[in-house]
Amino acid sequence: MEHLQNKVAYITGGTKGIGFGIALKLLEQGMRVAISGRTQEGVSEAAKQLGHADSVLPIVSQVSDPDQEKNAVQQILDRWGSLDVVVANAGVGHFAAIDELSVESWKEMMDVNLSGVFYTLKAAVEALKASRGYYFTIASLAGTNFFAKGSGYNASKFGVVGFTQAAMLDLRPYDIKVTTIMPGSVATYFNDNQPGTKDAWKIQPEDLGELVVDLLKMPARTLPSKVEVRPTRPDKK
Repeated sequence: MEHLQNKVAYITGGTKGIGFGIALKLLEQGMRVAISGRTQEGVSEAAKQLGHADSVLPIVSQVSDPDQEKNAVQQILDRWGSLDVVVANAGVGHFAAIDELSVESWKEMMDVNLSGVFYTLKAAVEALKASRGYYFTIASLAGTNFFAKGSGYNASKFGVVGFTQAAMLDLRPYDIKVTTIMPGSVATYFNDNQPGTKDAWKIQPEDLGELVVDLLKMPARTLPSKVEVRPTRPDKK
C-alpha cells in the first residue's frame, strides 16, 4: 500500500501498549483507525488520547467472542465502507510453573491469544479480500523461544505463529498480505508492568507502529511474512 491516506485499519487491544502505539503511527499516515478493547471507558479514553476524532472509531469487543468480533467489523464497514488493515494485537499473559498454572489462566490465554486471532480474521476476511488488504498478528519471541513458567503463554504464541503462517499461504491467492510480528521486550503495561524510565532500553510501542507502517509500504510483490524484533541492547543488570 504505497498510499495510506484514508485507508481503514482495525486494531484489537488498541487502548494501550503496542496496539495504541500502532494506532498513533497509522493516524500520522492519514489512516482511519478503529480500536477495540474490553470496556467502553477504556476505548473512549484511548480515543480521546489519540485525537484525530473524525478518524478514530472506539469499539467495545472481546476478541474471545466471535460474535462480538463480527459486530466490530460490521461497525467499521458501516462507518467507513471498507477495511484495509487488521492488526490482531489483543493478548494476555499468566506465568506460573506448570504444576501451579490454573485451568482458568490457561483457558484465558488460549481464548484471547490464540482463538482471538482466528475470530478476528474470520470476521474480517471477506472485507480484506475486497480491499486486497493486510492482516497482522502480534505474536512474541515467546512464539519460538520457550522458558520456565511460560508453558501456557508459549503454547498460545507458538500457536499464533503457526496459525499466521498457514493463513498467509491460504490468503496469498487473494492478494492479502499476512505477517506475524514477534517482539521481544516492549515497554508496555503487560503483566502488570508500569512503563517508566526503567524501560528505556526496551522496544517502545511506537517503534512497532513504525514497523507496521514500513511493512504496509513494502512493494506489493514483497512480503516479510514473519518479523522478529528485539531491543538493540539488552538491559544491564
